[in-house]
Amino acid sequence: MSIYRERVHRGSARATVLRTVGTRERRSHLTAPRVPTVGIDIGGTKVMAGVVDADGNILEKRRAETPDKSKSPKVVEDTITELVLDLSDRHDVHAVGIGAAGWVDADRNRVLFAPHLSWRNEPLRDRLAERLAVPVMVDNDANAAAWAEWRFGAGRGEDHLVMITLGTGIGGAILEDGQVKRGKYGVAGEFGHMQVVPAGHRCPCGNRGCWEQYSSGNALVREARELAAAESPVAYGIIDRVGGNIQEITGPLITELARQGDAMCVELLQDIGQWLGVGIANLAAALDPSCFVIGGGVSAADDLLIGPARDAFRRTLTGRGYRPEARIVKAQLGPEAGMVGAADLARLVARRFRRANRRRVERYERAGSSSPLRLAPRSQAGRE
Repeated sequence: MSIYRERVHRGSARATVLRTVGTRERRSHLTAPRVPTVGIDIGGTKVMAGVVDADGNILEKRRAETPDKSKSPKVVEDTITELVLDLSDRHDVHAVGIGAAGWVDADRNRVLFAPHLSWRNEPLRDRLAERLAVPVMVDNDANAAAWAEWRFGAGRGEDHLVMITLGTGIGGAILEDGQVKRGKYGVAGEFGHMQVVPAGHRCPCGNRGCWEQYSSGNALVREARELAAAESPVAYGIIDRVGGNIQEITGPLITELARQGDAMCVELLQDIGQWLGVGIANLAAALDPSCFVIGGGVSAADDLLIGPARDAFRRTLTGRGYRPEARIVKAQLGPEAGMVGAADLARLVARRFRRANRRRVERYERAGSSSPLRLAPRSQAGRE
């Protein structure tokens, strides 16, 4: 049997062993094996994979563009598999964690719905476990990012933390007492799809007026392109920069021009920031955390975005002046947060699999038989 086929066989066997990770993660992560794991961050535009050690350090990372959303989910799974197999050729990988931009069920197996990808009730964990020689963990990408910031970044020391990720859309996550709160059905923290403007902009989720339509990378680019298409005088600077090709207007370009003092770009980031602050105030009224961590690509605008958000938060916070105010801070781990968090959460799965596998090996040895689950030497784990 080829090494690749052996991998697939072992991956299938592991899939039968793997069970849902327990909810007591705060204690669990302290005793998780200090072994390298791969974290995968799947967004609306990219798939990023990295080998991460037990201290949150990225040993190597790779990136691929997200296949077109009109293609089958298998195309995305193929991309993930190729990235993991490539990294495992050079690293001793013990588990894979997936941070998916979508709603993941309570068992952390199926992606129920992904507004920016073609997944609908997709059994992502089981399908990848059949193809890889290591156990697989799947979670929402914002949950993974929040876990990383709590373990290694801006949320260290916080017992009640809310993470907001601003990218193509808005993701969110809740941590209380060191546990990710996923809700009864696994889809807690989808703050981006709170309705803030009845009958407002249409959202890819199917509704109108979702928060992410007013405070996200898509919202920022949409507003800039509309002003440019209308040939507004305030848009002349960005029109000149893209040579009149409006489709080349991007979020990073708007941020760059804002830092250079372009008045329209500064104002657009202020608008996005104000909507962000209003949403945070609503979340504070419902959840009362001690800290909001703002991550995702749009957070690269720093105080051009977070400054207006803090101002709007203070203006709209329920009971303002008579209650403690949560801190609003920028995430420290940048775009790698989801990848690092997914890898760290996968380490818990690696521990549980190793224990289950060891028990099975012991039973086979007592019976005088070799175990079919005993792993081949890692030096043989490359692809043929």
